[in-house]
Amino acid sequence: MADFKRKPGESFEGFLRKFKKALKSSKRLDIARSKKQVNPKTNKNQQKKQALAAQKIRKEKEYLRKIGKLPENDYKN
Repeated sequence: MADFKRKPGESFEGFLRKFKKALKSSKRLDIARSKKQVNPKTNKNQQKKQALAAQKIRKEKEYLRKIGKLPENDYKN
């Protein structure tokens, strides 16, 4: 990583602006953030279980709508 030093007579705001610009151009911050948010992939069995659970919830809500326990315009499907 490059070392940044304030030049004599340089204001702190100017130094900070120069530092931020160099950090953006080096893309190091973007790479670090992307590595921080790595999500593991779900396997086929997990996907099937999640799909079946969602399907079951949808059926239950649809049934409750049909018998009048839930309003028709429920936006939280």
